[in-house]
Amino acid sequence: MGDVVPLPLRREPAQDQHQEQDRPAAPLRQPRREAVEPLWRESAGHELRRERQASRRRLVDVAEEAGVSPQYLSEVERGLKDPSSELLAAMAGALGLSVADLASRVASAGKSRRTPLCLAA
Repeated sequence: MGDVVPLPLRREPAQDQHQEQDRPAAPLRQPRREAVEPLWRESAGHELRRERQASRRRLVDVAEEAGVSPQYLSEVERGLKDPSSELLAAMAGALGLSVADLASRVASAGKSRRTPLCLAA
């Protein structure tokens, strides 16, 4: 088995919804914004796009080799779609990567960018 790596929860900034009615309005103060960690699909998509661009391949060519539409691959790269493991393997494979390679890259990038980490089998 591999090491267990903590995966922080995605947190949205808290907003005060209730104010007391009888208190005079205080000057508006911006709530402290915490950085929102990217989701796995966002980090994996970023790595897929980075690899595709590094190999100077067009979106349509990689999509065709992976057996997906260019629109779908684009949405995956932008973190809008969460592909199944089979589709992720096909897209990574079209770029010469395994799912384990992709997961390793996401985990390695996460150490420096404070992104979520994952376990790869």
